[in-house]
Amino acid sequence: MIKKKYCHFCGYRLTEKEHEGRMRLFCHNCNLAIYENPVPATCLVTIDDHERLLLVKRSVDPKKGWWCLPGGFMELQETPEEAGLRELAEETGLAGKIDMLLGVTSNHSASYDTVLLTGFLIRSYSGTLYAGDDADDARWFKYENLPEIAFDSHKKFITMYYSAYAYTDASNS
Repeated sequence: MIKKKYCHFCGYRLTEKEHEGRMRLFCHNCNLAIYENPVPATCLVTIDDHERLLLVKRSVDPKKGWWCLPGGFMELQETPEEAGLRELAEETGLAGKIDMLLGVTSNHSASYDTVLLTGFLIRSYSGTLYAGDDADDARWFKYENLPEIAFDSHKKFITMYYSAYAYTDASNS
């Protein structure tokens, strides 16, 4: 992550100072600690009627060429659910309905330090699947044939779904 040098409020040079029990960037001109927080993102475990998982092949770094869940960063004035559904549409062409929250976790990022991920389950969707924004490919995979997944947080949500929510009868194999 690129270290901030100047206050984003007044432009004054930042220093490091112990504040509230930890070292933080501090603007002596504004007399404010500059809090650095995780960047919020969402990802979607999207499942079809055959219990297959939808993955997209990344067309951008980090992990360009790797497979991952559809998802991305939240934008201002957007809820996690809205961000997830927007990303699903942008990356796959599908319009979905969120069934439930799977969980919340974090992932280390070279660019942002910490990304806070919210994972949602989607079993109801419509549209024609295609690889869109930030994706070179979009495909359905059976759990036993998953490619290597780009991010640990995505692996966690996939495992969460298949260990707790997937249908286990033989007719869905």
